[in-house]
Amino acid sequence: MPGCFKKTLFALASLISFVSFILIVVAMGTPKWMTGKILCKTGADLVNATDPELVKFIGEIYYGLFQGGKIRQCGLGGRHSKFTIFPHMVKKLNTGLHVMIIMFLCVAIFFSLVSFGFCILNAIKVPYRAINGPAGACLWNFLAGGFVVLAVTSFMAAVKLHHLTERIANFRENVFRFVILEERFEDCFWICVASATAHALNLLLIAISGIHFPKIKTKTEEVNVTAEDIMY
Repeated sequence: MPGCFKKTLFALASLISFVSFILIVVAMGTPKWMTGKILCKTGADLVNATDPELVKFIGEIYYGLFQGGKIRQCGLGGRHSKFTIFPHMVKKLNTGLHVMIIMFLCVAIFFSLVSFGFCILNAIKVPYRAINGPAGACLWNFLAGGFVVLAVTSFMAAVKLHHLTERIANFRENVFRFVILEERFEDCFWICVASATAHALNLLLIAISGIHFPKIKTKTEEVNVTAEDIMY
């Protein structure tokens, strides 16, 4: 049986793995990974809008991995619309990269659950096989965190290098053209970053669990028996 200190650390690591699993699932299902402000360039150019008038042509956009929405402002008031990435819009995006982001997160979900199971196992007993012990728990946490990092990095590449926001904003816009004024990574993106950080914390906890702390020994007082004590 593992010691009390080791049990506590692995119980905490299992809780963190499960929380990471929940975070990834929530992030994938929420449509706010990115928000931004979009300018209706065509409308602004038609009326030669100056700075005070540009407010009438600035709308908003938000999106996640599967859906999103935008407010078009082309001088005649805001028009709200919602959209889904699959199956139509994905053709306008970098399909391979977008699918890879989703696959990375799905694999991270799987490894988070495996990590949760291995941490529970190590909290209950000392496995006979090394791969089932702390080494295995480290491996699954490293893989889970690594795939989350890959997903986050790929999403940043899609936004910054492949102009994801601009492509989504101009989807099925035959008359007006929109340009991006501002982009912000939202809570769901940072939730994934927190998930990767959680697995890094797990690696630290597992490393600490392998440290053998010296046991404190108390000195026992020697009993001196004298001849007088024997007489009594």
